[in-house]
Amino acid sequence: MRQGQAARHLAWVTKVKRQPNMSKELIRLKINGEHYELAVPPNRLLLDVLREDLGLTGTKRGCDDSSCGCCAVLADGTPILACVALAASYQDCELTSVEGLGALDALHPVQSSWGDAGGAQCGFCTPGFLITTKALLDRIPNPSLDEIREALSSNLCRCTGYMQIYESVKLAIERAAAGKAAGARS
Repeated sequence: MRQGQAARHLAWVTKVKRQPNMSKELIRLKINGEHYELAVPPNRLLLDVLREDLGLTGTKRGCDDSSCGCCAVLADGTPILACVALAASYQDCELTSVEGLGALDALHPVQSSWGDAGGAQCGFCTPGFLITTKALLDRIPNPSLDEIREALSSNLCRCTGYMQIYESVKLAIERAAAGKAAGARS
């Protein structure tokens, strides 16, 4: 490139960098039972909408390539990975992040069992495991150990040997069954 061409190219690159990223579109999402309307670029990831736009930081950014499961959320009851999901694609879905599982004064059995059975070590992967476990127990209320392992195989933990995680799932199964039995008696 000649000096004049290089200068024009640099000016063009600088001009492109100064332009706004791209136009935004209005999307409507239902997350944890709440309705949201946001103006976002069409390529905005669901993970970024949750964490940056809505302040729902329970869903974690782990790998950005769908290999760790830290960013799992439920879309109509099915776990999806928010780090590779375009937010605009989920406008007609009921989305549930880890914040939507339960409240501090009314934890979901999956949440309370994780704390009591030691399923969480550093806690970074825990939201993804909780979401995936809830989906499993909604689908199969009393899964075998093989079914638990299969369901959780897309979630990675770098702290445990997974035994505490499996124990946490078993405790959640017991608590959910006890809750259903108590509800049937009343």
